[in-house]
Amino acid sequence: MASGCGTLEVVYRTEARRVLATLIHLLGNFDAAEEALHEAFVAAAEQWPRDGIPANPYSWLVSTGRFKTINRWRQQGRLASVLHDLEVLADTESELTMPEQIEDDELRLIFVCCHPALAPDARIALTLREVGGISTEEIARAYLVPAPTIAQRIVRAKARIREEAIPYEVPAFSALPARLESVLQVVYLIFNEGYATTDGDGLMRADLCLEAIRLGRLIIGLLDEPEALALLALMLLHEARRAARIDVAGDLILLEDQNRSLWDHERINEARSLIERALQSRRIGSFLLQAAIAAVHAEAPCVSQTDWAQIVGLYDMLHRVEPSPVVALNRAVALGMHGGPEAGLSAIDAVLEQGSLDNYHLAHAARADMQRKLGFVEVALASYQRALELTRQPAERRFLQMRLTELATEQTAAALLRQGLPYN
Repeated sequence: MASGCGTLEVVYRTEARRVLATLIHLLGNFDAAEEALHEAFVAAAEQWPRDGIPANPYSWLVSTGRFKTINRWRQQGRLASVLHDLEVLADTESELTMPEQIEDDELRLIFVCCHPALAPDARIALTLREVGGISTEEIARAYLVPAPTIAQRIVRAKARIREEAIPYEVPAFSALPARLESVLQVVYLIFNEGYATTDGDGLMRADLCLEAIRLGRLIIGLLDEPEALALLALMLLHEARRAARIDVAGDLILLEDQNRSLWDHERINEARSLIERALQSRRIGSFLLQAAIAAVHAEAPCVSQTDWAQIVGLYDMLHRVEPSPVVALNRAVALGMHGGPEAGLSAIDAVLEQGSLDNYHLAHAARADMQRKLGFVEVALASYQRALELTRQPAERRFLQMRLTELATEQTAAALLRQGLPYN
């Protein structure tokens, strides 16, 4: 087999979320499933280097975690109330008939985590943690709240699921539309964490992006809703640019500098078809508008030939459908591309004056970019520095530091030229 630690790490990245979802389904308890997952990977670390990787690591991990939990429960005398069901699960003969791929437990888990009985903030935190595998600290940073607050939300949500005996199932067709909005939101949050990860050395986590896209496909298989179609289209359009977003060193490449020949046009074409299907409903939601904006970018041969007027108009519609400071900021940036950096800077300043984006590094980076284009070097340096202070993401930090260095160099050169001195 390929060497131990690296192989196990790959399996953990690709299978842990599915294994956990299935263990929650089988054991009926979040905490027990998490402990079972840990025990299964400990056993894998001990046995796989010796015995080789099993043909189906997912099934092996599910079975190992399940058996270890049931054996522990037997020893603790906790099986009395659920003995019949668990004995069937523990029966070694049942392993022979266990399907290669259990019906998608992650999709069921999303619907459990997004149950209306849970508070909206708890739904998001629980789903990101249990389905997305995103750490409590990462979720806290994304929502600008303390990690203990997120942890408490997750604990309360698990307790509510247990107390209400919320079934581990995809709801009946008639109940799907009422649950869809929360489900789509958390799937997109999982994608966003993969597309611009809040932690780790790399800018992106492809596994999370692809997992969110897979879940998006499962959802439209259940429900042909325009917003579900639009979300999948939006994720495909963003994912289509992945190969062009970073260079060989892992550094960020802005949209305006990307090699568009590297974009995945098969995904772009699929996204266009999904948008067309969604538009047939004549129901306009936020994901459909965001997908339309991404499609305008995808269709442009270069930044200068992008239909920025259309993008500004779409952001106007989006702000009416789902008003938010981030939407206003994105509109301001698009306005700067359409009407010039002076118009963009004025709009960005207006958004920042509202105060809700004071600690949002991309707002200060956008302001710095407009200031730089206008030649306002001193204030641009201050804005880039503020953005740098507000982000921990290594790739973004390197990009912002590069901008600071470039501006400082330009500032020095300009000062020397004013003095009539050569600059080398």
